[in-house]
Formats: sequence, structure tokens, C-alpha cells
Amino acid sequence: MIHVSYTASDSRYDTMTYNRSGKSGLKLPAISLGLWHNFGGIDVFENGRAMIRRAFDLGITHFDLANNYGPPPGSAELTFGRILKQDFSSYRDEMIISTKAGYYMWPGPYGEWGSKKYLVSSLDQSLKRMGLDYVDIFYHHRPDPNTPLEETMAALDLVVRQGKALYVGISNYKPEEAQRASRILKELGTPCVIHQPSYSMMNRWVEDGLLDVLDEEGIGSIAFSPLAGGVLTDRYLNGISPDSRAAGPSVFLKPEDINDAKIAKVRKLNDLASERGQKLSQMALAWVLRGGRVTSALIGASKVSQIEDAAGAVRNLAFSDEELARIDAIVG
Repeated sequence: MIHVSYTASDSRYDTMTYNRSGKSGLKLPAISLGLWHNFGGIDVFENGRAMIRRAFDLGITHFDLANNYGPPPGSAELTFGRILKQDFSSYRDEMIISTKAGYYMWPGPYGEWGSKKYLVSSLDQSLKRMGLDYVDIFYHHRPDPNTPLEETMAALDLVVRQGKALYVGISNYKPEEAQRASRILKELGTPCVIHQPSYSMMNRWVEDGLLDVLDEEGIGSIAFSPLAGGVLTDRYLNGISPDSRAAGPSVFLKPEDINDAKIAKVRKLNDLASERGQKLSQMALAWVLRGGRVTSALIGASKVSQIEDAAGAVRNLAFSDEELARIDAIVG
């Protein structure tokens, strides 16, 4: 296959918004691209490549991975490494690349959770897969109930001191865990710059204490599943289409998640989005970013057009009090 060489768009920074992550020097695009699905070994390489090229052309500089993304696990990092080598070697310093460790990756006692042994080994494997000397952000992917938090945070501090990561973050930590983690890292001299929680109109747990902790600690946030696994798009307005996530073997969106009551709410939200001159997906992303408490909304995509839609959300991030009240009344 002949690979067409890639030159990034000269206008790539003209329309995207960049937000500071907490009290750090790190700025993230308001929309970031996650490689959780559609970049694995089972997926079409050229489709993934086209999506990353288009995302970068639209000012999306942040690409979010994890050791277990695929499927199979590890293959998203391999795919991304190929794309980096082919297209982005001269743009590395314009990119924020993140990866994570916490979920199961290999057999035996050192293949998951939060030990120093696992985290350091996993990051070494991730760097090798992607062909990188360092990542910009390394996350602990989920709290470990059995390893002392001091050990897990010491591992994050270590990889920064080793030059394998520039910044560190946490994901899926509850408010009190996040606060403890942040304070340990501050004492070690490597601050936590970002937390990655799930957050959407349909899933607001972060408003119950977590966002307050992040504000207090000076930590940024990047919301995953801001479209509620695809529910907050126009895809399910008329039920489940055969090519949708809910129709396939998805681990995070099942047909029973899309019931009549939920579709009725989605239709009302879609009407409001239309009044705002946005697609429902764009309004959902704008809602997560409203008021500046969330640094970036992390999207997944299966085609280029979805990335273009998402990037367009930044054209209208403001909500009136009446619009916010309507959304609250609809979601219930």
C-alpha cells in the first residue's frame, strides 16, 4: 500500500479552545480524542489513521490511550505508534499523549491494579508499543483497594523522575481518594494535574463532591463518556439502528440501556439542541464543559464525521439559566 505523506493543516489552531489543567502549565484542547475503541487490532487501520489526522487538523492535540485499549489489549497503542511513526514524527512536540495502567494486562500477581511493579512495567510496555521515549500524562486507571495509596503515588512520582512521563493523573477515583492521592503527590513533589472521571448529563456523580475537591487541590479534569456511550447523540432518536454500539457486542452500552423512557428524554434534549443551532452530541459536550469546571471532554469516534461534529461543539459553549433548567427537568 502506498502511504500518502501527511502535512498538518496551517489553520489547526484557529478554532479550537485550549484550557489550563488545574493550576499546572498544561493546556488541553476542549475536545480530546480517546482510543478506547475503534483503534484496536480488529479495526481498520486506515480509518483510525484518518480520524487521528483529521482530529489534529481540527486542533485536537490530545490523544488518550491506556494499556488495555484494543481489542486485543495493547493493540490501540500499537496502532497509534504506527500512525505516529508514519504521520506525526515531526509534530510530537505539539501533541499531548496519555496512557494509563490499572486494569488487567497479563497473568500473575503483577499484571493489574496499583503496585509499583505493575505500574512501572506497564508504562515501559506502553512506551515500547507506541515507539515513544515518554508520555505527556500517565494515569493510575482505577483505585487499588489492597495496595497502599502511598506506593501507587510513589510509582507515579518515580516515572516522572525517570523521564518516562511529564505529568501524572488519576482516573475513577472518588472524592476522598482523589484528595488523599493529591496530597501524597504534592508531598512527593510531583503534583496530580488531572483526574479522568465519567461525566455526562445522564451521569452526574462528579458534582457530588469530586469537582469541589479538584478545584480545592488545583487539579484539572477530563470527562470520559460525555455522550453517555452514544445515548446523547441523534443515533437513538428512533430506537436502535443495526450499526450502532447498542446493537453490537458492546461492553458499555446494551439494548436494555436504550428504553422508551430514555428515548423520550433524548428527543426532548435533541429539540433543545436544535433551538441552540447544535446537534445533540454538540450540546452534550458543551454542557460538560459549561462554566469552565471541566478542562476537556474526551470523545470516542468510529468515523471522521463524528470528530468534526465534536470539534464544532466549541462554537457554542454558553447556556442560559433557562436552558440549564430545561435540561435538568428533562433528565430528571
